[in-house]
Amino acid sequence: MRTLSDMATVALATAGHLLHFELGVAYEIFGNPPREPLDLTDSWYDVQLCGPGPVRVGPFVVEPDHGLERLARADTVIVPACADVEEPPPDLVDAVRAAHEAGARVASLCTGAFVLGAAGLLDGRRATTHWAHTAELSARHPRANVDPDVLYTDDGSVLTSAGKAAAVDLCLHLVHLDHGAAVANSVARRLVVPPHRSGGQAQFVTTPMPAGGDHALAHLLAWVLQRLDQPLTVADMARRAATSPRHLGRRFRAVTGQTPLRWLLTQRVRRAQELLETTDEGIDAIARATGMGTATTLRRQFKRVVGVPPDSYRRTFRSDATAAVPGT
Repeated sequence: MRTLSDMATVALATAGHLLHFELGVAYEIFGNPPREPLDLTDSWYDVQLCGPGPVRVGPFVVEPDHGLERLARADTVIVPACADVEEPPPDLVDAVRAAHEAGARVASLCTGAFVLGAAGLLDGRRATTHWAHTAELSARHPRANVDPDVLYTDDGSVLTSAGKAAAVDLCLHLVHLDHGAAVANSVARRLVVPPHRSGGQAQFVTTPMPAGGDHALAHLLAWVLQRLDQPLTVADMARRAATSPRHLGRRFRAVTGQTPLRWLLTQRVRRAQELLETTDEGIDAIARATGMGTATTLRRQFKRVVGVPPDSYRRTFRSDATAAVPGT
């Protein structure tokens, strides 16, 4: 798993005609350190705007800090959405390819995936972009495995996102990888957006989710989140929502893109991440606090969702974990 020191420099590739939302999202998230639960002002990302010269970003003109050659010295390169996907600027394509070859983690937001495709970075990899452009991306880069139904993809050194809100999700995912769940959630709270969504969630849902928490499951989800330490079932949730389990399943998929049990498991794991990061509780206690029951169940589900065992996760994200924690 990466550490902050490995990913400290974030270069935003500002070449061509860019869309202002995605560039603004990346700059806001990586350029502004959170001050809770820890003040990370002195250890946050060093954000650099890199381009060949002044570029148009929506109705604005942006002057980069450095030339495109600086991408090759960055730890993470973000390629924001392009207004024109027909022919990505060749100098940008070459610079992104060179950065990846030099070891940079490269992420595209929305139609920025076309730059990664032109650089050959999507060949043999799973990728996505805004659903309106996935067919074109697949046709233009047939060696890429383009998935039109996900918010973002993570292939380790190459990441791609769908459009607009999914760009927020991918940026929060990167913060989550580098700093852990508690810090990513702090950034999300500052932006007044939900905690980071998993990349496998659908790009759009059958019934649009109203703004804020004003949707059909708002009260139920809040009720569940207050009871993650309890052995909840779909039947329990259905009774609370005064509906049948089958109808509840349809409503969950419409609102969250997930089944009730998948959503519940994700919330339990996220709660476990926060406890691993912010407390000295042992694995047995965390298993009970998150409704997992036993340390064995927690370890199995945590590794399946997060990719590493909980004790490894704690060592990575607890800067003060200098001694073994009982129960880990």
